[in-house]
Amino acid sequence: MVKINEFAVERWMDNHETSAKHNLAETCCASISLNDLLSFSDSPNSTILDFAKKQTYGSIRGTSDLRSNIAKRYDSGTDQSISADQVLVTNGAIQANFLALYTNVGPGDHVICQYPTYQQLYSVPESFGAEVSLWKSREEQGWDVDVDELRGLIKGNTKVIIINNPQNPTGAVLKREKLQQIVNLAREHDIIIHSDEVYRPLFHGIKPDSPEYPPSILSFGYKKTISTGSMSKAFSLAGIRLGWIASCSQDIIERCASTRHYTTISVSQLDDAVACYALSAPVVDRLLQRNLSLARANADILEAFVKQHEDMIEWVRPQAGTTGFLKITDKQGRPIDDVAFCEQLQDKTGAMLAPGSECFGGGSDFKGYVRLGYVPETQVLVDGLQALRTFLQDGFEQVPVIQ
Repeated sequence: MVKINEFAVERWMDNHETSAKHNLAETCCASISLNDLLSFSDSPNSTILDFAKKQTYGSIRGTSDLRSNIAKRYDSGTDQSISADQVLVTNGAIQANFLALYTNVGPGDHVICQYPTYQQLYSVPESFGAEVSLWKSREEQGWDVDVDELRGLIKGNTKVIIINNPQNPTGAVLKREKLQQIVNLAREHDIIIHSDEVYRPLFHGIKPDSPEYPPSILSFGYKKTISTGSMSKAFSLAGIRLGWIASCSQDIIERCASTRHYTTISVSQLDDAVACYALSAPVVDRLLQRNLSLARANADILEAFVKQHEDMIEWVRPQAGTTGFLKITDKQGRPIDDVAFCEQLQDKTGAMLAPGSECFGGGSDFKGYVRLGYVPETQVLVDGLQALRTFLQDGFEQVPVIQ
C-alpha cells in the first residue's frame, strides 16, 4: 500500500475554514459568480451554458475551444507558442500536478523541489518511491533561490526539477534570468522541469515590460517542460474545479493523457463551458485586470498593517500571487508558536490564518510564520486585519513562544 504523508495545509483548511468568521487563509482571488462573469463580456445578456446540450462525457481531453483558449495564455509572441494539442484539461491543478508527477516519477528516481511550496509537489513524488531533495528559498534573499545550490543537488538519477512560480506561500517570483539558468541546467542534464504556475499571471509587483518579468517555463525553447495551471487562483473560479497540463513535449502530453484514463476520464461539460467562456476575449482580460487591481490595493493595505506592527511582524512583500508569509515574534524578538497563535486567534476573533510550521515545514521549519491570503474582497481583508489587530493588542501575550 502506498504511504503518503498527511496533506497538512489541506487538513488545516478542512478543519478550520467552515467555522472562520474572517477567512484570511484563502488563496484564491475573491470568487465570482456566473453573473459576475457575464458582466465582463460585451454581451452581458448572453448565456454561458447551453441548456439544451446532452450531458455526455464530453471531450475527453477538454474541448478544442477551451484548450485553444488555454494555449493562448502561453503565447509569448515568439515561435515558442503551443497549440491546443499540447494542452490536457484536468479536474483542477491538483489533479494536473498529480497526473504529471505520476506519469514522470517512480521508484529509483530523484526529484528536486523548490521549497517552501505546496506540499503536494514534494510529498506525492515521495509516495511514488522517489528520493526528494528540497531546494530551499532564503528569506534574507527575498525568498529567492541559488542556482549553484541547485547544481549541487543534481544526481545521476535526477528526473524532475519542480518549481512553483509564483511561489506559495511567499508570493516570491523566479524572474526571467533565473528561469533561463534553471532551463540551461536542466537541458545540460536532460531533466524535466515541472512548473506549477497556478498563480500565473497574477504578477502585481513587477511590470510586464520589465526585463525581469517571468514568462512561463514553456517559453524558453526547452522541450522537457511542463506547466500546470487552473481557474481557481488568478481567475476566481475555484468552484468549477478545472485545471490543465501544458507542455512543449507532445510525448509528455500523450503519456499524461494515457495516465488520465485511469482517473477521471473527462471533466464536466459544464465546467469546460464556464472555463472556456472565462478565458475568451475580452472576458479574460477584464477578469485579470479586476484581480490585479484587487491584489495591488489589498497588498498595500496589508503592508500598512505590517508597518504598523513592525515590532512584531516581518515579511517580504509578495511580488505575485495571493499569499504572504509573515513572521510573528514577541516583543523580545522570539518567534511565537505559530500553531497556537492561529488556533487562539481563530477561537477569540474568528480570524483564520495558516501556520507555517504545520502547513509548510513539517513541524520543523518556519516556526513563527503564518500564511495570509490577502486577495479576498477588500472589506473581508480589512475586517480580518482588524480582528488580528485586536488580538495582537489583547490576547497575544497568552501565545507561547519558541525558546
